[in-house]
Amino acid sequence: MKHIDISTLDELKEALYHTEVKNFIFRRLDFMPVIERAEKSTFKDCIFMGCYMTPTLTEKVQKDNLVISSLSATFRLPRHLYTAKGLYDTYKIGKPETFATTYDQRIYRHYISAGKEINSDSDIKESLARVLHDHSISDFLHDFLEQFDEKKVVGVMGGHGISRDGHSYTEIVKFSKTLTEKGFLMVSGGGPGAMEATHLGAWMAGRTMEETMDAIAMVSKAPSFKDEYWLDVAFQVIEKYPQDKGYVSLGIPTFLYGHEPAAAFATHIAKYFDNSVREDKILTISKGGIIYTPGSAGTMQEIFQDANQNHYMSFGYASPMVFMGRKYWTEEMPVIPLFEAMLANGRYKNLIISLVEDGEEAVESILNFTK
Repeated sequence: MKHIDISTLDELKEALYHTEVKNFIFRRLDFMPVIERAEKSTFKDCIFMGCYMTPTLTEKVQKDNLVISSLSATFRLPRHLYTAKGLYDTYKIGKPETFATTYDQRIYRHYISAGKEINSDSDIKESLARVLHDHSISDFLHDFLEQFDEKKVVGVMGGHGISRDGHSYTEIVKFSKTLTEKGFLMVSGGGPGAMEATHLGAWMAGRTMEETMDAIAMVSKAPSFKDEYWLDVAFQVIEKYPQDKGYVSLGIPTFLYGHEPAAAFATHIAKYFDNSVREDKILTISKGGIIYTPGSAGTMQEIFQDANQNHYMSFGYASPMVFMGRKYWTEEMPVIPLFEAMLANGRYKNLIISLVEDGEEAVESILNFTK
């Protein structure tokens, strides 16, 4: 029987109305507000993850249930997808040095000190904590995606080094804004560069192009994520243009690249410890297609992993692979000639490839797939 997820106090109160509290997962809940009722309840086949309970309740539920502590003193088992506000809890505009004190960076420093890789010599407690963290993120991610048509989830891939004051950044903002307004969920790796541009575009959905260009001009004052005020100017845009239009976007970053700040414009953030899981998630959920913007080695890896999924139609059908920038993808990174040759000799099949020059053509390619 599938377990029912309980992550809020109201849900907990409702669960405790059952005569026998059975088949529930309680995530990071404080039982103290309902402790009298909880201690009188009978629990069976439940999972308690990082919950705060009295010794009496803890002893009671040990018998017929699975009880998992928070495991890590540095990071908590999440109760929902992350937000920029949660990750950057202590950040203050005008004081970029406060980035180092944020929850995000506290976790990153712990991650580095404990070791990036989990192996036979690793602390088993640390290993379990990371696995349970990522498992929870995946659960919440798939719950979040249930509200969307799978063919209207579109990924954007491209370099983290794309400058905010460059042409590519502006084009990504524009097409992401347009697709979001047309009901698409925009997804990226949740970092800087092309990834951040994706979320800024989604953030500005419903606003005028004049306001959007103003937002781009504001963040362009700190063009690179290496600039001290990179995050600062992003929060200035958020303050000036609050997200009150109901549009959302999804960033999927990783603590492996924790030195690169997660995009503050992503309304929902699924941040993983395991980068391989994270990369697969982006490609797997983007069934409405992926738009490839100029990038380097990481983008190349994602292209061929995506091509493999489409070739074998791993999820029942192939999705569009849209390459923006004709010269880049035919000369500088000549993947288009390679794909054309491999399609011609049958090495690849089922690929839906488009080579476009700008954001408008990229939008058209995505819309053609969903007609």
